[in-house]
Amino acid sequence: MVRPSRGEASPGTWRREAGTVVRRTVALPERATAPFVITAGFRIPRVPTEWAPHSHPSHELVWVRGGTLTSRVADRVFTVSEGYGLWMPAGVVHGGRATAGARFHDAFFAPDRMPFAFGEPKAIAMTPLLESLLTHLARTDLDPAARARAEAVVFDVLRPAERQFALQLPNDTRIDAIAEALLDDPADCRSLEEWALRLGISDRTITRAFRQATGVSFAQWRQMLRVHRALTLLSEGFEVTTVSEVLGYAQPSSFIAAFRRVMGSTPGAFLGAADGSGDVPNPVSRVENS
Repeated sequence: MVRPSRGEASPGTWRREAGTVVRRTVALPERATAPFVITAGFRIPRVPTEWAPHSHPSHELVWVRGGTLTSRVADRVFTVSEGYGLWMPAGVVHGGRATAGARFHDAFFAPDRMPFAFGEPKAIAMTPLLESLLTHLARTDLDPAARARAEAVVFDVLRPAERQFALQLPNDTRIDAIAEALLDDPADCRSLEEWALRLGISDRTITRAFRQATGVSFAQWRQMLRVHRALTLLSEGFEVTTVSEVLGYAQPSSFIAAFRRVMGSTPGAFLGAADGSGDVPNPVSRVENS
């Protein structure tokens, strides 16, 4: 079932853009049940698209070009940007959202025919070699020997990314209202003291709760959340100045410094490195209509 969104917020993810299509069922590629270890392809959502929580009988690797994918897995939010992919083990319930026009790539792996598999969601380094191999495996004219050789190399180069960038949600009733408010509006600049007054608890309680639930302070968590959101905005072509304003920074230099602290590079350097990884055309395409 497909229905358009009216712009409401969805739990644990960003506020939906107007015109977002929510898909309640997820169709696997036609060849996903064929006797292949790996089945790959891609689709291009014409509008912002959200997939409701679901799971697959196969392991899944997703990555995007020309946009971002945000995925909610239990109490974690993953943002998949250029140069990275997300490994989703078979049977793990997850939801996702892709920006309009993003090239949404996916590859499904048969669990019973793999030499190894990651047991939990992982950010994957989408190197040019790995993308080229998965593009090659999307072809329908490969003979069994050629496919087996390509699949073997995929398993040789499939590796977790050095940076596992996931936002841990608190799942603590004392501070969940803070997390939801910031997910809805990352520019919310209310201080610890202001939140404590609103929630009727002490600022020390909020500080301890964030440390216990997420492993970082309230200020660090908000900074990470804003960088997650920045990745989506930057991939959509917004200038650094605009992104810094949208996220509540007083000046672009403050946003750039925060981005560097979280990601290890400036926004420009990060996006430049992603662009330099190459954009490999894929012969199998599914263009999704609303």
